[in-house]
Amino acid sequence: MRMSKGVEWALHTLLNLHMTGGGPVGNAQLAAVHGLSSTYLNKQLQALVKAGLLTSVPGARGGFRLARPLDRITLLDVVEAIEGDARIFHCAEIRCCGRVGEIAPAPTEPCPVKVAMVRAEDAWRQALDGQTLAEVHAELERRPEVTGAVRTALS
Repeated sequence: MRMSKGVEWALHTLLNLHMTGGGPVGNAQLAAVHGLSSTYLNKQLQALVKAGLLTSVPGARGGFRLARPLDRITLLDVVEAIEGDARIFHCAEIRCCGRVGEIAPAPTEPCPVKVAMVRAEDAWRQALDGQTLAEVHAELERRPEVTGAVRTALS
């Protein structure tokens, strides 16, 4: 499974907004910090607003700001805001297709492949849901040269 660049962009942007101290920051300024496309980043920002992770402040001094504290935003919140919450694995019941499907009795139990894949995806989602951006931010704070650079770039 691959996630789009939008997830990484969204995660960094949420962390960067936290480091600004709360005032709204414009899309162009947020994009410039990491040399990103402001058009593409804006799509991610709008998805984060729709998911309730950011608020959009209109006007000349407007922009985006966090809608809730980092300890109330999980990695899963961000992934689902950008990628959606649809299941990754879709069982097509190929165990019932072709020659095997013709000669084997109709299954009465769930497909073992599907069960295993759902179990693995559930564990992945639980791991993402168990990590907040506050925890990621705490890791960033151990590197003051990085956080200092972000704060400088956004000021």
